[in-house]
Amino acid sequence: MLRPVVICVLAAAFSVALAHTGAAAEPKRVLVLHSYGQNFKPWRDYAVALRQEFERQSRWPIDVQDFSVITARFDDKSVETQFVEYLGALFAHGAPDLVVAIGAPAGLFMQQHRADLFPSIPMVLTAIEERRVQRSALTDNDTVVAVKQDLPALFANLLRLRPETKTIAIVIGDSPNERFWLGEFRREIEPTLSAVKMVFWNDKSFPDVLKEAATLPPNSAIFWVQLQVDGAGAVHEGERALKNIHDVANAPIFSYDESFFGDAIVGGPMTSATRTGRKTAEVALRILSGEKPADIKTPTLEYGPSKYDWRQLQRWNIPESRLPPDSEVEFRPPTAWETFRWQISLITAVILLQAALISILVHERRRRLLAEVQARQRSAELAHINRFTMAGELTASIAHELNQPLGAILTNAESAALMLKSDTPDLKELREIVEDIRRDDTRASEVIIRLRSLLKKAPFEQCDLDLNQVAREAIEFLQPLAAARDVELDPGIAAGALPIRGDRVQLQQVITNLMVNAIDAISGATGPKRRIGLRTARVGEFAEIGVCDNGPGILLDRFDKVFEPFFTTKPQGMGMGLAIARTIVEAHHGRIAAENKAEGGAVFRIILPLAGPGRGRS
Repeated sequence: MLRPVVICVLAAAFSVALAHTGAAAEPKRVLVLHSYGQNFKPWRDYAVALRQEFERQSRWPIDVQDFSVITARFDDKSVETQFVEYLGALFAHGAPDLVVAIGAPAGLFMQQHRADLFPSIPMVLTAIEERRVQRSALTDNDTVVAVKQDLPALFANLLRLRPETKTIAIVIGDSPNERFWLGEFRREIEPTLSAVKMVFWNDKSFPDVLKEAATLPPNSAIFWVQLQVDGAGAVHEGERALKNIHDVANAPIFSYDESFFGDAIVGGPMTSATRTGRKTAEVALRILSGEKPADIKTPTLEYGPSKYDWRQLQRWNIPESRLPPDSEVEFRPPTAWETFRWQISLITAVILLQAALISILVHERRRRLLAEVQARQRSAELAHINRFTMAGELTASIAHELNQPLGAILTNAESAALMLKSDTPDLKELREIVEDIRRDDTRASEVIIRLRSLLKKAPFEQCDLDLNQVAREAIEFLQPLAAARDVELDPGIAAGALPIRGDRVQLQQVITNLMVNAIDAISGATGPKRRIGLRTARVGEFAEIGVCDNGPGILLDRFDKVFEPFFTTKPQGMGMGLAIARTIVEAHHGRIAAENKAEGGAVFRIILPLAGPGRGRS
């Protein structure tokens, strides 16, 4: 018994669900009544906005049926009666769920014939100016979404942007609705603008309107209301008529409705089809949901923020400083930043990154250059100290070399003094003594000059040199030391010059240092005669100088250290001579190396780039 009852309950519930589903899916029928025609602006834009909002807001399908009050163009009551009969017959077997009348002509038509057409059907009057609503004829099934046209504000905006205006031409037609607004303009505007001439083109044909628009006097403006029926009785679609006037007009055009904005008019405060359509859809859906129309009170819609066409402002030289605060300027060409924002951001980031890297590199280069300058200064100072140390080592030989000419000078001077005491001095011999004194003096002077050259502190200065001559000067300087230590100097100077660029003092220091080291290395050696050879040669594009000895050579475990700072085999040495020598050679773009000879002894070779005409010859 229980099972059949459960089946019946489930079947009943399923039937109810299907009924609800069917009811929810059933579309709502909305009759939309247009003023003039479905393609006539501005009412066309209001209808489009209403449909879009229905699709966005409605939870039911909306079946919109559109009709136009074509009788709004004329005052023919018989035609209006026939249109009422047509609508009555069309909806005789099924009235719509809601009637929406767009614009004053459609709203007035429905208020006049409501009792004959849809006395109990809810109705919304929308996009109708508040002064056109017949409040006394409204029923409990009616509600209004009215708009307000503030005519003084519209003309105040015109004169704010064009204060030099002397003539304003009003474009308006001769239909019943247009005649109403003609009266409103004359009543509200004409008396307040005593300094401006008002011209109305309501009684002119459209060709005459075009002629007038093209020949307006200077400091004129045009205010577009609408032109549905011209003075000759011809019907015009508003958008096309406005474009034709714009193409020939010699003055800026202003208007009251956003539907005309975007091509021909300058702009200003305007009613908005989008805002009105949104509010109308909200009201309509509340009525379709069961609310009583009379209980829905919608505040009159006023102008939103003023809106202007940048292209028209530019065409008529209207500065943006004249625009009201919070104005919106549209159709302004996008700036480079707006068009290429991410490209500019990327390029800017790359440039900034590059600038940062360049700054870092410049800073590091400056620090490196400063470090190099300081290093060169320290190197020069060390080289100078090294030369002083070397001079100290050469003191005995230098003193000996100086003593010889000085002693000879003294002896010759004493001999000359004795000869001068005689009654008959030998003048020939005196001349020879004086010549000997001069020669010995020159010899002593050269020793002192070489010593001063070794000891002087001078900045690194490159000049054209002959490496052979530098080598000869070093040999002459060290000859006394070698003789004092019983060491034979064996110079092997290449034939011809070896032109290089370098610092004479520093290169002499390198050669002298290598030769002094060689003298020290073989001074205590026994066996065959102690000999130091100095050889110069041309090797391709380089000049080579070698210093060799027949001493014990360099221990194998010291090869990697001989050019390191502070490495020395001398008891009293600082270990800086060869390190300084390598620094000087590298500063001259050369190389220095050491090796042991097969027959015994060590050899140090210096290679320097040739300069001048001798470069490149072998």
